[in-house]
Amino acid sequence: GSMLGLRGLRLPPAGILLLLPFLPPLLLPAAPAPHRASYKPVIVVHGLFDSSYSFRHLLEYINETHPGTVVTVLDLFDGRESLRPLWEQVQGFGEAVAPIMAEAPEGVHLICYSQGGLVCRALLSVMEEHNVDSFISLSSPQMGQYGDTDYLKWLFPTSMRSNLYRICYSPWGQEFSICNYWHDPHHDDLYLNASSFLALINGERDHPNATAWRKNFLRVGRLVLIGGPDDGVITPWQSSFFGFYDANETVLEMEEQPVYLRDSFGLKTLLARGAIVRCPMAGIAHTAWHSNRTLYETCIEPWLS
Repeated sequence: GSMLGLRGLRLPPAGILLLLPFLPPLLLPAAPAPHRASYKPVIVVHGLFDSSYSFRHLLEYINETHPGTVVTVLDLFDGRESLRPLWEQVQGFGEAVAPIMAEAPEGVHLICYSQGGLVCRALLSVMEEHNVDSFISLSSPQMGQYGDTDYLKWLFPTSMRSNLYRICYSPWGQEFSICNYWHDPHHDDLYLNASSFLALINGERDHPNATAWRKNFLRVGRLVLIGGPDDGVITPWQSSFFGFYDANETVLEMEEQPVYLRDSFGLKTLLARGAIVRCPMAGIAHTAWHSNRTLYETCIEPWLS
């Protein structure tokens, strides 16, 4: 079996294993207390079928480079619950981050992975008083998803990407998080009419809150976009940088996107302000973004002030 001959050993309860990374410092004499006004709190939002456990490495890295940082990995909508409609998740995560923000007058940093990056972008749009300094979007399908991935085959075994719009662009389909950002470049009219989430936060469909949401989103100090060509899940991978397919499945970069050109939710304004950082990195698969040390040091650590 996978236990590699450990079967006879009594393994300690999982709780103790989780503590192991934190034990060595406890054995050392107490260090002098660092001066206050240290690093801003970090809030982490997970992705599809994920839980807080996936971020144990990231926690370790932040602990090493920015000791004393208060990091909260939100434990909501874990596992299958991550398929709940995204507006429901925005509501739940919003209630969880509000008190953390309230206690952080200097501001907070958000690290949001995969589907969580869309939850966070919606949060920044609907929260009037948010104080997010860096919003770090970690391999997130910011302009939507259009790909035959393993997730898709598991959820909708009989559908290919070319016909998934029949499910996703129905009221029933929009009850699944994946359909909330399913973006079929061949059925734009259906997407605009049916997408109850992405088309709204992108300001692609008119709605009464568009101006207020744009103003809220522009409160962010910095937008850090991370992704890469070897991701294997985000399709097209440039969606992590607000690029997406046109009707011919040619990828148009952010600066060529109508939402950018119209500045419908603030991207153009942020770029002009010098507040967008793009950090593409090759050689990293989708499930490895939050545990790759080099990626952390290059693309995340510099923005955790």
